[in-house]
Amino acid sequence: MDNQVLFAAIFLIAGISALQFYRGRKLNLMLMEHYIRAVKEVINPEDELYTWLGGYIGFRAEYKVNRGNIRKFEYTLTLLPRHSLLYFPIALITSRHDKLYVVVRPFSEIKREAHLIQKGYYRMRPSIDDEELLKKEVVEIAGKQYEALYEKKRDVENLKTLIESLSNPHNVKHISLTPKTNVFYIQMKPEPETIGEDVERIVRFTNERLKESPFSS
Repeated sequence: MDNQVLFAAIFLIAGISALQFYRGRKLNLMLMEHYIRAVKEVINPEDELYTWLGGYIGFRAEYKVNRGNIRKFEYTLTLLPRHSLLYFPIALITSRHDKLYVVVRPFSEIKREAHLIQKGYYRMRPSIDDEELLKKEVVEIAGKQYEALYEKKRDVENLKTLIESLSNPHNVKHISLTPKTNVFYIQMKPEPETIGEDVERIVRFTNERLKESPFSS
């Protein structure tokens, strides 16, 4: 390959990379703005704090709610690096999709541990405190298999009902109740069209079901 062809190839790649950067950056910024607006509309926080994660790959939001059964509503959004021509294909393999991590801190006390984890999702499943003390089984939700870990089966059944009520149950990768931190946690693939209604169902579940005896007694 002579120098002229080499320089032409370099300029072509540089041009495509620049175009990808501006288009990908614009799309990620639009997605971040959309998710903030949609979630805030449902949560209506009395105070809010945002921490940006590297500019175009997402953010962490902390909402003080102090209403209903919700003391705080926190979520972290991580987006695929659509602005990076070279890293984007790698991220499609390693990260696979955009991710939303929701942490709800209720006023009511969570008394028992329960997890539903989509089988095959984690390459290395996160450690769970006192896992050896939990009962284990595999349950099917909307055609997908989930690993259930729990103290009482009714807790898993309630979490299963919530997953089935969401716009796309398959988007839920991990949902749990953790007494040690008094946290209700959901990891899911977010979708811009349905994020508002899914957050509404999570809020309704927290306000109506987490206060009931199956979880708090």
